[in-house]
Amino acid sequence: MNALFLALAHLRWTWARSLVLVIVGALILSVPMVTQVLLRGSEQALTQRAEATPLVLGARGSQLDLVMGAVYFSEDRTLPITRAAEDDVWDSGLALPIPVHTAFQTNGARIVGTSLDYFDFRGLTIAEGRQVALLGEAVLGAQVADRLGLGPGDTVVSAPENLFDLDGVYPLELQITGVLAATGTPDDEAVFTDVKTSWVIAGIGHGHEDVVTADAEGNITANAAITQFQRITPDNIDSFHFHGSANDYPLSAVLVVPYDTRSGTILRGRYLDPENPVQMTVPAEIVAGLVDRIFRIATLLDAVTLVIGIAALGAIALSLFLAWSLRASEMETAKRLGAGRFVILRLAVAEIALLLTLSAGLAAALVIAVTRNGDQLVAWILAL
Repeated sequence: MNALFLALAHLRWTWARSLVLVIVGALILSVPMVTQVLLRGSEQALTQRAEATPLVLGARGSQLDLVMGAVYFSEDRTLPITRAAEDDVWDSGLALPIPVHTAFQTNGARIVGTSLDYFDFRGLTIAEGRQVALLGEAVLGAQVADRLGLGPGDTVVSAPENLFDLDGVYPLELQITGVLAATGTPDDEAVFTDVKTSWVIAGIGHGHEDVVTADAEGNITANAAITQFQRITPDNIDSFHFHGSANDYPLSAVLVVPYDTRSGTILRGRYLDPENPVQMTVPAEIVAGLVDRIFRIATLLDAVTLVIGIAALGAIALSLFLAWSLRASEMETAKRLGAGRFVILRLAVAEIALLLTLSAGLAAALVIAVTRNGDQLVAWILAL
């Protein structure tokens, strides 16, 4: 008891050094466990969403970029496909196609132009407000609404993906009609609207004003025939229309939900031709390969963490040795007062035990905090 009292008194006296040692020790103990928690959480989040998405149709190229962009709304991009690809799936009678247009963003959140089938497919429900019903309306994911402090009745303005992609793109003020319930998926960090609204942002759809107007005295004046509106209102919504063939309208990808296993197999076979500009991918297979590569890298990181941990433990041991060397005169005084070698040894062991206990407690708190907030941390990491 006396050894513990003296050890605690010394740690309190040298509180700055003790605090540094406790923090370093906690990091050494917690980093491997925190890494494993986040890796396992990332693996689960990635694989669950991929396995829940049977097939993705998109432009031929990188399958990984296609899946990450269409399923997780990442910044990975492939060439767009046309609406004709969606119609082909409809005409096959083998699956439900869900269009996805993700070329624009607002306030750091991805604008996802899609159909109402997407919300049923993902099991998304409205927590506040109502679903989109008209052109120019949008619903927010839970995290977007919380981060921006917005809700039904507010507005957000669209923006192009980058400053070099301004051709035909017009910022559009979106009317927020609802907020989705939190799901712990990338849907929480997205802004959803009808795919036609995303085509308006792309400049494919626009509204008209009257060519002539008459004042109170009956005088008629001509004005611009076509106006690119920055907002869609009840007064101008009826004038909005789209130019060109509907089959040529762009889509980032199409989520394909086969009616049964046989239908999915038949559909995949139709897109095996390498000359076909459109490809069909299986997200579960692509993400499984990605996760496998991630865990191969994680093995290397574990080895690096082990080496760093050994080096840090060595530094802590050296710090303690130097600290006890500086206390040589203090130990000599203790010997003269009758303290034997075992008393001094117990004092050293008690001090080390206290440091380890405090470090373990702090490490446990960090691991518990990460574990409890793992879903949010993983979703944040995946959104980067």
